Amino acid sequence: MQRYRIRHHTLYSYDAEVGLHAHTLRLRPRESHELRIEASLLHISPTATLRWHRDAEDNSVAIATFSEPADSLRIESEVLIQQYHQAPLDFLVDPVAQFFPFQYSAEEQLLLAPYRRPVDHDAALELWVAGLYAPGEHLETYSLLERICSCIHDRFHYIRREEPGVQPPAHTIRCGSGSCRDFATLLMAASRLLGLATRFVSGYLHDPLSPEAGGSTHAWAEVYLPGAGWTGFDPTTGTLAGPDHIAVAISHRPDAVPPVAGSFRGPARSSMTVGVWVTQL
Repeated sequence: MQRYRIRHHTLYSYDAEVGLHAHTLRLRPRESHELRIEASLLHISPTATLRWHRDAEDNSVAIATFSEPADSLRIESEVLIQQYHQAPLDFLVDPVAQFFPFQYSAEEQLLLAPYRRPVDHDAALELWVAGLYAPGEHLETYSLLERICSCIHDRFHYIRREEPGVQPPAHTIRCGSGSCRDFATLLMAASRLLGLATRFVSGYLHDPLSPEAGGSTHAWAEVYLPGAGWTGFDPTTGTLAGPDHIAVAISHRPDAVPPVAGSFRGPARSSMTVGVWVTQL
C-alpha cells in the first residue's frame, strides 16, 4: 500500500467583477477496492454552496453555486489517499478473450455499447490501425493492446496543450504529436475500431522521477477484458496504469470529464492558473 497527498489548486482571475454560474468539479478520486480516501478538504473562494452526486458513470461530482459577484475564483482541493493497486500485471484474461479477435457475451455487449461506439471514422485512423494489426493475425489480446500503447508512446511526440478539448485522432496521427488526453483518445479510437470496449480516464499521475513537479493532471484509457475487467493502458508513459495513476473520473467520451467546468457572466476578461502536486508519503 502507498499513500499519496494530492493538492489541486485552480485560480480564475477576472479584470472586473463577474457573476459566477454553477461550476462542476471532478476532483475526488474514484474509491474502490484498490483506492481508499483517507481525508479530503475542498476550499472555494468566494463562498459556494456545494451539492454532491454520483453521475451515470459513478463519478463523484460536486456542483458549486455562487450568490455574490467576484473578481476571482479560487478552488483548492487536498486529498489523502491509500493506493493498493501495486501489481498492474496481476490479472487473468478469460480464455474466451485471450486471443484476438473475440466476441463479448450478449450481456456484455449490451452493457458495453456506449464504450464501443466509434470515436473517429477518418481514413487516416483506419490506415494507422491496419499497420498495427492485420486480420487473421494470431495474437494475444493483451499483446495487441500493448502494441498499440507502445506505438503511440514511441512514435508520437508529447506536447503540453493548455487549450481545452481533445484533438481528433486523425489529427494526432497527421501531426505526430499530442497531449496525454490526445494520446488516450487515439488509443480509444484504435481499440474501438477493432471492436474493443474502451473508456477515457481523467486523474492524476505521480512522477517519481520529477521531484520538482511531483505530479500532474493526467489522462489514459481503460479497455474492458473479460476476466480482467477494466484494464488501464497509458500511451503517454507506454505502460499499464499502476500505483502512480490515480483515477478521478471516467467516461465513454474523452471530452466529458474536465476537473473543473463552469462559466461567468459579464464583459470581463479572464485568466486561469492551475497547480497540481502529487506527493508520496
